[in-house]
Amino acid sequence: MCELFIKADTDLWESTTRSLRIDRMVTSVRLETYFWTILEEIAKRDDMSVGQLLTRLHNESIEARHDLGNFTSFLRVCCLRYLSLQVTEDIPKDKSVPISTLNAPQLLKNERAYRAQTRAIENAS
Repeated sequence: MCELFIKADTDLWESTTRSLRIDRMVTSVRLETYFWTILEEIAKRDDMSVGQLLTRLHNESIEARHDLGNFTSFLRVCCLRYLSLQVTEDIPKDKSVPISTLNAPQLLKNERAYRAQTRAIENAS
């Protein structure tokens, strides 16, 4: 089983630091290559650059009063949720479908129901 993970391309987990401007402040974000690839895919779906996507995520998180003490962890979770929501088919795998056109409230409702169902199954075993 572990061979699937151990023999993966080592470039995927090498870290890369990118500098970007958020609210006229230059900041650096360090993530593994694979997470940058996913962020690029998400951004491209809505005709944005990665910098624009990160700025938007940062600003909307601040507006929602999230504690962004660890922005890179938040970005990693965003990437994992994106992939997870594709597995459950809540986000289409068709990359031509913009994320902004999806029904976010319904997707969140579906995600919560799926997570509750998963927890119930785990607790029953």
